[in-house]
Amino acid sequence: MPEYDIAKELAKLHTLSGAAYSKQVERIARKGLFHPVEGEHNIYSAIGDSSKDYESLLNAARKAVSHGYKVYILPNPSGTKTPDFIFERKGVFRIFELKTIQGVSSVSNRLSDSGSQSNHVLLNLTTRYNGGLLAVQIRAYFEQNPQATEVLIFKGKSVISIKRSFIIQNDFIRKFRREYGK
Repeated sequence: MPEYDIAKELAKLHTLSGAAYSKQVERIARKGLFHPVEGEHNIYSAIGDSSKDYESLLNAARKAVSHGYKVYILPNPSGTKTPDFIFERKGVFRIFELKTIQGVSSVSNRLSDSGSQSNHVLLNLTTRYNGGLLAVQIRAYFEQNPQATEVLIFKGKSVISIKRSFIIQNDFIRKFRREYGK
């Protein structure tokens, strides 16, 4: 039996859509490449703690678990642009690219380099960020990336999910700022 090639399986995601895409994500998560992260609940990893991004990934994974997700930390095989996570909740599997935000004006730059890795982006805010500016930058990201589906925001203990259907509303910025300010 040939060895499982995670890079090849992740690359297939770029050619799939709809139900086939979702099934492929689930197949990757269930393949058995992921081991439980010691001392953590519902976090599984296919990388070791020696990876340069491990601590940042683990911190975001902990927040995702606190919001009800089971988290699979994906490897980053060389030569393949891959997302960072598979999140699973209630039998639904989605892939997310992590963007940790530490600067006060870095969202647009961080979002612009995520489009080729996943249509779902997780913004893990570790600093205060202006809600109006964030709304404008998220709207611009969706306008520039027709495949973009969701921007999930972790802000402190809060989670905000922004989907395309929300950003096309006339009063998106006002509604977002209200939600973001909670």
